[in-house]
Amino acid sequence: MAIADRTPTDVDRIAEEWVDTIVELNPTVGTYLGRTDQDHRLPDFSPDGHEARIEAARAARAALGAASATDDVDRITVADLDGELGLDLEADAAGLQLRDLNVIASPAQEVREVFDLMPTADEEDWARIASRLAAVPAAIDGYVASLRLGIERGIVPAVRQVHEVAVQARRHARPDGFFASFVGGAGEVAGEALRHDLDAGAAAAASAYGRLAEFLDGELAPRAGERDAVGREIYALRSRHFLGAVVDLDETYEWGVEELARMVAEQEAVANEVLPGASVEEAVAHLEADPARKLVGTDALQRWMQETSDRAVAELGATQFDIPEEIRTLECRIAPTQEGGIYYTGPSDDFTRPGRMWWSVPEGVTEFDAWREKTTVYHEGVPGHHLQIGQAVANRRQLNTWRRQLAGTSGHAEGWALYAERLMQELGYLDDPADRLGMLDGQRMRAARVVLDIGVHLGKPRPDGDGTWTGEYAFDFMGRNVNMPAEFVRFEVHRYLGWPGQAPSYKVGQRIWEQLRADVQRREGAGFDVRSFHRRALSLGGVGLDTLRGAMAA
Repeated sequence: MAIADRTPTDVDRIAEEWVDTIVELNPTVGTYLGRTDQDHRLPDFSPDGHEARIEAARAARAALGAASATDDVDRITVADLDGELGLDLEADAAGLQLRDLNVIASPAQEVREVFDLMPTADEEDWARIASRLAAVPAAIDGYVASLRLGIERGIVPAVRQVHEVAVQARRHARPDGFFASFVGGAGEVAGEALRHDLDAGAAAAASAYGRLAEFLDGELAPRAGERDAVGREIYALRSRHFLGAVVDLDETYEWGVEELARMVAEQEAVANEVLPGASVEEAVAHLEADPARKLVGTDALQRWMQETSDRAVAELGATQFDIPEEIRTLECRIAPTQEGGIYYTGPSDDFTRPGRMWWSVPEGVTEFDAWREKTTVYHEGVPGHHLQIGQAVANRRQLNTWRRQLAGTSGHAEGWALYAERLMQELGYLDDPADRLGMLDGQRMRAARVVLDIGVHLGKPRPDGDGTWTGEYAFDFMGRNVNMPAEFVRFEVHRYLGWPGQAPSYKVGQRIWEQLRADVQRREGAGFDVRSFHRRALSLGGVGLDTLRGAMAA
């Protein structure tokens, strides 16, 4: 059924203006959206730059409060945007920007990672890259100024994060590090003068990261916090930010313990299918020894990712989902970094840059288990992130740019992706016990993260009854609950310790998505259609989970 174009409203105008403001104040967001007009700039991470962003948030919130919602689309936009702006102001009041440093999602990574998304097809593209490289020193200096102000005010990150990010910074500062390798890709596309600018920019950017590493180890580390835990107040704020919902953290911790036990029991049952009488560890060892299930080298990994993704898009688009033509392309790539982690970046607003799945392979890792990672492709691709995010971007007829490309939370997106993994099991794509064991390995890891994350940051009693949670215990606990190389475990735990509230949003988000489906199914009875449920829920675009529940109930 065709959907008529919706006439933009005052609320849409405010939301569109907010997107423009964000792009102006944080040009890396513009790159994410595919807007190249700000690609020569980087954000101002200094205290003055932060204050400009907060003042803009206050103004946008005031404008939103004065506007009248004309329909349900407006009401959802107002509820979600107002909630997000309010959380920004609360974070500012808590001074979180002064301790914004962790191993995965802080300005130390944002400055470097934006170059992964920049077009590199012609000389004009490389000219913008040269300008942005030249802007790296100012961006890093502004960031250091904010962290230095945090030292003055006693608002500092944990020392463990400081040391780990310093290691990352030194890697980028090497003469053969990311920046030098990146500009080497210009080749003959760039003329002699531009190649000179690119080399100079790369050297300046690398030098800036070297200064960042010196500041972190020499100035911030001696004053950083010894404890990994952030405490209940900050944790509750971050949890609301990542979920777009308020949950009972103590109840969620207890549920996490129970969910982890349930995942272990399910995993043990499937292990017996893989190898009768085997434990989980024995079944995993059996699969890891099978060369037919092994991918050797990143080229083989990339090809397998792409083939698995393409097959899912073609088959699910024919039978289960209404997949717009614009998002039937998903590029699977090996990331240019070696930090660990697998992630998705959405398409540009005009789809000239498609959605992409990235795999950051740690140094020294050369073999990959296809059975373990099949569910990851579904998580990042279709029906996971790519379907969810890409469908929102394509819904131009009904949604403003903020709703299509910037709104939403980790709990909404990652919860959907875990829900999508289980959905693929329902649809028969994980009938091979080995693939199902791989899925359960991931689900068990996400349940363990709920327990670990809340446990560490709230100082909860350990599941083994031997005292309270600490960062050191977290490494042991995670190592016993995942079948992953030590390099992955190390990176993952550092991520949880430095990014409080984000890791549980996956499993808690899945819980809310599954509860929502059950509620709608109970309400609609025999008339319930799961394909229709998915269409209605995803057509809303990115929203917080409380907003999602309210919208689907209405």
